[in-house]
Amino acid sequence: MGHLDGKIAFITGAARGQGRAHALLLAEEGADIIATDIAAPVDTVRYPASTPEDLAETVKSVEALDRRIYSFVADVRDYNSLQAGLADGVAELGGLDIVVANAGICNDIAPSWEIGESDWQATLDVNLTGVWHTAKAAAKHLMDRGPGGSLILISSTSGFRGIPNLAPYNAAKHGVLGLAKTLANELAPYRIRVNSIHPATVHTIMIDNESTARVFRPDLDNPTLDDSLDALRKVNLWDTPYVQVEDIANAALFLASDNSRYITGAALPVDLGMKEKYSGL
Repeated sequence: MGHLDGKIAFITGAARGQGRAHALLLAEEGADIIATDIAAPVDTVRYPASTPEDLAETVKSVEALDRRIYSFVADVRDYNSLQAGLADGVAELGGLDIVVANAGICNDIAPSWEIGESDWQATLDVNLTGVWHTAKAAAKHLMDRGPGGSLILISSTSGFRGIPNLAPYNAAKHGVLGLAKTLANELAPYRIRVNSIHPATVHTIMIDNESTARVFRPDLDNPTLDDSLDALRKVNLWDTPYVQVEDIANAALFLASDNSRYITGAALPVDLGMKEKYSGL
């Protein structure tokens, strides 16, 4: 018996990284999955984009766990596409119990006054408006399935702190925290729990690329993540540079399951004790 037997979960940004980890762990615990991803580049993002092949691999991996999965390609910035795809998935699988609003990006790392207009807007559009779109598209399905359900918004330690040189990312992730608290109040009459998760640095392509590594090691011509480890360790209370995608998925599983049945409006850090004063970027 799994913690989520008979449940159906919707996950955005599911093609790889954290999103795939959420899909696999929730499926291992008995949930059927509705998975979406843009599976294409976002113009302002410098690191490699997810692909249709990545999303297909998530589908294959969930099916290998003997769970049902409905997948579709959508940009969380496009509400109509997201809403339509989710509605088709709900019709196919029979309902909706859990949502993990995970899709997110990170653009140029620079002082606030040097951030380009397009970088600012794309980050807000994906990381905040996209989360709102996800909640907006899912809310009625959760209500119809209820009473109960779990809506999990993936924020960041940037949702608590003013990390230098990440103004649009910080602003969006602070907004996700406010949105989660608002939704917790609005959906309380339906017994739908709404919580946010706030990861520290997570080992995904968002940090494991030359563009990000160059921020930490501008003295090197072709820096790698390994070259950045000392700088990443310095911002945490533990001598560990980053967490793994499975650590965030474990937090999502807790919030999705009945083990958190009386927890709503909470902000759960998975952050290695990240220090309040952050000077690493």
